[in-house]
Amino acid sequence: MGNVYKNRHPYMFIAPAVLILAVFSIIPIIVAFIISFTDLDLKGLADWSNIHFIGMQNYSDLISDDLFHKSILNTLFYVVIGVPLVIVCSLGIALMLNYGQSMVFKVFRGVYYMPSITNIIAVAVIWGYLYNPEYGLFNYILSLLHLHEVPWLQDPTVAKLSLILLAVWKGIGINMIIFLAALQGIPKSYYEAAEMDGANRLQILFNITIPLLRYATFFVTITTLIGWLQFFEEPFVMTDGGPLDGTISMALFIYQKGFQYSKFGYAAAGSFILFIIIIAATLIQFKFRKSDTEF
Repeated sequence: MGNVYKNRHPYMFIAPAVLILAVFSIIPIIVAFIISFTDLDLKGLADWSNIHFIGMQNYSDLISDDLFHKSILNTLFYVVIGVPLVIVCSLGIALMLNYGQSMVFKVFRGVYYMPSITNIIAVAVIWGYLYNPEYGLFNYILSLLHLHEVPWLQDPTVAKLSLILLAVWKGIGINMIIFLAALQGIPKSYYEAAEMDGANRLQILFNITIPLLRYATFFVTITTLIGWLQFFEEPFVMTDGGPLDGTISMALFIYQKGFQYSKFGYAAAGSFILFIIIIAATLIQFKFRKSDTEF
């Protein structure tokens, strides 16, 4: 005890961060886990005596819930297509913008970053007009090319792809900034040595640039994957899960059950399953991460 008091200063510095983490992360997770074993609803919120412990009933209901199955498949669809697309586009744009330092390149950095800080409601209004089947810009361009109109938000599969396109456009900015910072941290001497050895641009890209971006790529992959597993804003504001629940994601399913149908216990069970999926996906990425290489 005496040693702890003597070395108290490090604990005092980390105490605020630990307290915030506990209040806003750890305690809510524990509370959600407990709620998932109850039938908590609006009556339960008004009077706690109406809350009953129902064991694994919420989880067994979720296993037999077709809509929950569809939300999982839709979320996997978003993740499998959206995550690689965001990473590749972000890296490609960052590589192009890293080649120049003139004002034009700086302006385009702002242009590509702007969507990520734009309010989702404003984005939904603009993209809603773009996707409109009658007077939207996309179908107008297709009509100029004598092509058939596309039901951007009316067909379940096309609607999912339309939401992915919107989310990729909105999600490129932040990842591009991370890749740009990593690119500018690569020592110029590596490139000079490669050019002296006669390496071309592709050899430099695949043997120097991309390997040295491994930390940034790993971080971007983790954060992007977690974000897409919690895909919510785009289907919520653009389609509300439709048509025919074709765009509903797990996060939207949890929101609807909890805040539209007041099934808080059921929604908590769904959120805990999503939490486990995110933890498992993150651990798998750490497991398959390649060992560090010294350059």
